[in-house]
Amino acid sequence: MSAPDGLYERAAPDGMLRPFWHVDEVHTFFVGPLEYNRLHQHGAPVFLAGIYSEFRLRIHGGHWHSCRTAVIPAGVFHELDLCGYPLAVFYVEPKHGGIEVLVSLSGNIWEVDGVVMGRSGEVSVMRELWEDSAAARWAGLALEDLLGFSARRATKNRDTRIAAAIDYLRTHPGELTSVSPLAKSLGLSSSQFQRVFTREVGVPFRRYRAWNRMRVAISEIVNGSNFTTAAHTAGFSDQAHFTNDFRRTFGAPPSVSLLALRKPPSQ
Repeated sequence: MSAPDGLYERAAPDGMLRPFWHVDEVHTFFVGPLEYNRLHQHGAPVFLAGIYSEFRLRIHGGHWHSCRTAVIPAGVFHELDLCGYPLAVFYVEPKHGGIEVLVSLSGNIWEVDGVVMGRSGEVSVMRELWEDSAAARWAGLALEDLLGFSARRATKNRDTRIAAAIDYLRTHPGELTSVSPLAKSLGLSSSQFQRVFTREVGVPFRRYRAWNRMRVAISEIVNGSNFTTAAHTAGFSDQAHFTNDFRRTFGAPPSVSLLALRKPPSQ
């Protein structure tokens, strides 16, 4: 895939810009160069933006489509082809909104199998985050501002029981939390809880639990932990378990996006 003439203009020489992750209670964000991410699915809705050019996206093994931005619901299998160009990948946690708060970030849109694709969209902020070597220090505020207007327009009411379950997972990442006791604590049967959770979040409880643990592991690595320590902190049995789940979640090994990162704000 080649970029349109004159569109792909690097702001700095190759090798000077490093990818980075930002993970907080509301957002998970990555920006960096990618090659090919095989068929995979996420535990939260995601907004994608090609920093300098369109990228190729395929849903459920169907036809390839070229787009500049895309919004993919949680649980949708997809592939990405970037050919080494940088991509911004922006997730919002279900307690704070769903796909409805991300759709307005894409422009000139069309829909393919429930995925919103756009010829344009909110790319400028993503480009600033990529090109500023100190962007890890202000990424949280930038992402909060970006979602502010969209979130105010979103009218969907969140089920407080599911919000409580998500809070529990967030504060107990190392536990292999099971459905039955959690459902009982919320006044639901296991089957009711599973049904309501999937409806509210977009993926089953176990899939979101894995996503939550993945966020914790990524945050640990960003802040200096090695892969083994991060895996254990997040509740994975070992580094191999973490690596395998990372591949299923992102369609590529963790070494692609978690090595040679920019330093976190505190360093």
